[in-house]
Amino acid sequence: MSAADAGDGTIPTPPDAATPGPGTSRRKWLILAVIAVAQLMVVLDGTVVNIALPDAQKALGFGNADRQWIITGYALAFGSLLLLGGKLADLLGRKTTFLAGLIGFAAASAVGGAANGFEMLVTARVCQGVFGALLAPAGLSLLTTTFPGKKERGTAFAVYGAIVASGSALGMLLGGVLTEYLDWRWCLYINLVFAAIGVVGGTRVLEQSRPATRPKLDLPGTASVCAALFCLVYGFSNAESHSWSTPSTWGFLAAGAVLLAAFAAWQARAANPLLPLRIVADRNRGGAYTATFLVMAGVSGVFLFLTYYLQETRGYSPIETGLSYLPMLLAAVVMGMLSNLVLLPRTGPKPLVTLGLLLAACGMAWLTTIGLHTGYATTLLGPLIVAGAGMGLALSPSSNTATFRVPASDSGVASAMVNTMQQVGQSVGTALLNTIAVSATTSYLTTHAGTTSGSTLESLSVLHGYTTAFWWAAGILAAGSLICGALLRRGALAGQGDSGIPAASAPQPEPATTRSDS
Repeated sequence: MSAADAGDGTIPTPPDAATPGPGTSRRKWLILAVIAVAQLMVVLDGTVVNIALPDAQKALGFGNADRQWIITGYALAFGSLLLLGGKLADLLGRKTTFLAGLIGFAAASAVGGAANGFEMLVTARVCQGVFGALLAPAGLSLLTTTFPGKKERGTAFAVYGAIVASGSALGMLLGGVLTEYLDWRWCLYINLVFAAIGVVGGTRVLEQSRPATRPKLDLPGTASVCAALFCLVYGFSNAESHSWSTPSTWGFLAAGAVLLAAFAAWQARAANPLLPLRIVADRNRGGAYTATFLVMAGVSGVFLFLTYYLQETRGYSPIETGLSYLPMLLAAVVMGMLSNLVLLPRTGPKPLVTLGLLLAACGMAWLTTIGLHTGYATTLLGPLIVAGAGMGLALSPSSNTATFRVPASDSGVASAMVNTMQQVGQSVGTALLNTIAVSATTSYLTTHAGTTSGSTLESLSVLHGYTTAFWWAAGILAAGSLICGALLRRGALAGQGDSGIPAASAPQPEPATTRSDS
């Protein structure tokens, strides 16, 4: 059947891409449930541990200088290995990679929960990052190949996008509940529950897919991009605790940039490239990757600074802080579902992503009205809802667009690019905004010395740092709206092929894998 024969205008998916096989529609939605649980676990883990850090620090007796490595260790391993994890999903089979990631993530979480010292906890967090880098792209790749049809795909990516957009806020909520009513260790043990559901369900409903002819792994490309991402994540993370002028900051960032350039040059001539350049060269996919990066970079300020504001300035408990994010979570879920199910098939990604980034920018700008004694309902509720709606409106269509029309043989690495943009964007945004906030705080203290009492001046200076960071976040998101508006094509996705040609004339992809039950 030709591409023109597909009812939704998409290229018909070859047999290897149909992960559920000849089973019923019900089986597909069970697959979606399994993938959603696994993805939720990975997204949650980026923030659920944050609220538990003070209690973990007291229990294990490590210092403030070491505390950042609980977060950075996970981010380094996860961010630097995502593209390799995506390629392994393409080479070894998506089911195998997905289940291996789930089991390994659960084992590392169990070790972390039982940690009796700082070294054991950091090692467990690094291992979580390693297995998360296998799990996340394999899950998104399974989603891509399981739901090729326009209507099914819209629902599946609505769920996925809602999880990505709201997962961090949900992590803050869950972390607060577990820390306050159980123990900080349960912020790690909770992953065993998610993983158990994923492993049992995945074993039963997923089918294996293996390439009929397995190409060699691009070792030079793998080494260069893993090293590049490691240097970039480390450099930006190091800027949080040191400064931009520190050699360990700018040196790693410069090395990361050079390695990325070398990686791109190698991919253009490699026989079996890790990341075929055709994947990122498409305007829609490039715009979707850019939007994902900028949303995570801009909105990361909410979770970092608002958590400090609520707990240290306003005196909220961990559970109250977590509950404060609930309206943002709900807005992200609602808009994520609405954008993919109703709006994306009609409008395409361009207006949704640009409006979503603009809404998120407005939410950030509105947050600058916070004060030392302002109320939640009058000052925070509105901007959190607006920012959450913007995240859902931008991230959910971006995830769908970034993997649209990718051949099954490349779905793992294309999916890994989505996760990479999320992770690197969050690292860049957190480091940049934190540095800006610290500089603004110091400047305020210097210029207003002696104008008020010491404690009040300190509180006002910290608040000034937060609001300055929110203004910068708003600027990043507003600029992102313009950039993505220029990159993304007009019109619905179903009307275009990988390079903008009509779907009817797009080439039929060759079957690249064979399936076998496991």
